[in-house]
Amino acid sequence: EVHIPRLITPAEKGRDLEPRVMDAYIIQCQAEAQEVTIARAIELKHNASLIAALAYETANFYQKADHTLNTLEPECSSKWRKYLQLKQYFYMAYAFCYHGQTLLASDKCGEAIRSLQEAEKCYSRAEALCKEYRQTKGPGSTAKPSEQLFFLKLGALIKTTLEKCQRENGFIYFHKVPAEPPQLELKASYGLAEPVPFELPPLSEQCTPEVYATFDLTKGAKNDKAKPKDEEVKPVKEPDLKPQKDTGCVIS
Repeated sequence: EVHIPRLITPAEKGRDLEPRVMDAYIIQCQAEAQEVTIARAIELKHNASLIAALAYETANFYQKADHTLNTLEPECSSKWRKYLQLKQYFYMAYAFCYHGQTLLASDKCGEAIRSLQEAEKCYSRAEALCKEYRQTKGPGSTAKPSEQLFFLKLGALIKTTLEKCQRENGFIYFHKVPAEPPQLELKASYGLAEPVPFELPPLSEQCTPEVYATFDLTKGAKNDKAKPKDEEVKPVKEPDLKPQKDTGCVIS
């Protein structure tokens, strides 16, 4: 808001300094920071409700980043938006999966099954978006998230957890499975990524108004001296070397 308008050349649409792009970068960075927190929480076997809440918050970040780019030209944003969308559905699948575990632990087996079914839907949608992302043309390198271990492990986790819920419901609970998925009104109390405010370093003592006044970027470099013409190079005449007397040297 302060420094970009002072640039002589305005930011081009879709470039890194375009406001919508910068906003999307900020939100995506927060989401990716929380991905690390989620991975750590899973590895350390934290409470399922906390993991579900973190995943839900992260999915919302990716959705917000996607919506930030919806007014950007498709040739600049289509590929990026596909990536943001697949990550959104991926973490929604995480949220419903771990929320299902929380419901099962609370003896709400029917609701747990419905939550796991919704996790399967979100995971399938994320897989489809992975294919669309790889087929979409646009700037940047193309990742293959659907082939990565973190993606494959979630699919296996959803499947085994759903089978467990269905098995226990058939033997113990006999609960009716709701038609609608549970509402994820989750709020993480720990592990949320907070951006650190950026502060410009103090100006050097040499950066005075007088020094800045000597620069004028609106004018090109002055061409004070004309480029010298290439001088014609005259061939050098080599002396005619006559064979010398026999020196006794023999080449064998």
